[in-house]
Amino acid sequence: MPKQAVLDALSSFKKADVPWQSGRMLGYTYDPGKEAMNVAQEAYMQYLTENGLDWSVFPSMHRLETDIIHILRELLRGDDEVVGSCTSGGTESILCAVKAARDYCRVHKPEIVEPEMVLPETAHGAFHKACLYFNIKPVLTAYDPETFLADTDSIRNAVTQNTILIVASAPGYAQGVIDPIRPIGEVALEKNVLFHVDACVGGIHLSFMRRMGYDLPDFDFSVPGVTSISVDMHKYGYALKNISSVLYRSKDLRFFQYFSNRRNTCYALVNPAILSTKSGGPYAGAWAILHYLGESGYRAIVQKVQDATDRFVAGINAIDGLRVLGKPDMCMFSFTSEGFNIFELADKIREKGFYMQPQFTHGKTPANLHVSLNQGTAGCVEAALAMLREAVAEVKANPNPINLEQVRSTVRKMVADLGENAGAALRAMAGISEGGLPAQMALINSVFDALPNELAEDMLSDYMNQVFV
Repeated sequence: MPKQAVLDALSSFKKADVPWQSGRMLGYTYDPGKEAMNVAQEAYMQYLTENGLDWSVFPSMHRLETDIIHILRELLRGDDEVVGSCTSGGTESILCAVKAARDYCRVHKPEIVEPEMVLPETAHGAFHKACLYFNIKPVLTAYDPETFLADTDSIRNAVTQNTILIVASAPGYAQGVIDPIRPIGEVALEKNVLFHVDACVGGIHLSFMRRMGYDLPDFDFSVPGVTSISVDMHKYGYALKNISSVLYRSKDLRFFQYFSNRRNTCYALVNPAILSTKSGGPYAGAWAILHYLGESGYRAIVQKVQDATDRFVAGINAIDGLRVLGKPDMCMFSFTSEGFNIFELADKIREKGFYMQPQFTHGKTPANLHVSLNQGTAGCVEAALAMLREAVAEVKANPNPINLEQVRSTVRKMVADLGENAGAALRAMAGISEGGLPAQMALINSVFDALPNELAEDMLSDYMNQVFV
């Protein structure tokens, strides 16, 4: 294909994508602004071919990663003993931290043969993936359904002689609430257990909030007992994807993250993280954005975004039928509906050119919509509130709403009657086909909201398995 035909084809593929540049996509993307984006893109392209797999060949990759970790260590109030590694994303950072904890305990607590990880129900799903990958039993603990804070007593009671790691979040993704890190750190010290703080979304943003005088609970290496922290740069560090990091209290713990192999005819393989190949582009892009924005740039962004968050939260709470869940500590939060189906509202929001992320019912937490504000979307708050007022009125006026309780009752009966064969009938009920998803997702989301976790997970995996070649 000629060059222009190639580029035109690629552009055409995006026609169905949510237009993130509009500032109305309230999740997934993090826009630092045009000038900062241009700097990051140029830096990214300058290192497009360099590979961190072997930094002796590309010593510049060692320089970039070392500089990045030094900056993050200072932000997270770590001393000179704190070390870290860059990764491809928050999930890889979490996988590294869990793998390091497991292997550390294999050496220092060899009596543990059935390792367990204690984590609140508000912790990210990546920890469950890590448990599956590394053969660790997840032990889930309670959270306050009003504040969404992890229950410290529940964590203390869940720790056993088999516990290799305690997990908490700063903040939890769903409601943007920082867990009580200092009290949980005391439990970790009391029980002599490693303690990981998932600050993937909040590590950078919250650190600047703290420096600016916002009243926040401690969540970083200033807390005794915290032994590792994950923090993404491609979220609120505004770096180009894919780059995250995981930091450790000492090299003694980080050592167990590494993988080395020379048991074959190939070159000696040394991997500091899960992946081998490490494109230089994300590293250069992150280094560039950290230095280009600097202290003043990040402070300006944080102030702008937090002011917008305050207006957004207050505005949503003022809309009859909507309620923000908990008290978010930063620019991430969720809200639920009372008297109508939140998933129908999500569809209406999408129709009006915005995007907010649906989240399912969990225990006493109702189904809700998640919002992540950032520099690129902070200016949309007033337009978003006006849109929400219209959307809520239109959903309330719908003469044929989807009744969540009726859906739950139907789903329960189908599961009870059909057992393992319920999947096909449920897919048909929800309108799911191998050809793709419909524009209206309210019924699909309502069905999935009513499903038992295991069945929902199986159906999601099966669907993904069908739609991808």
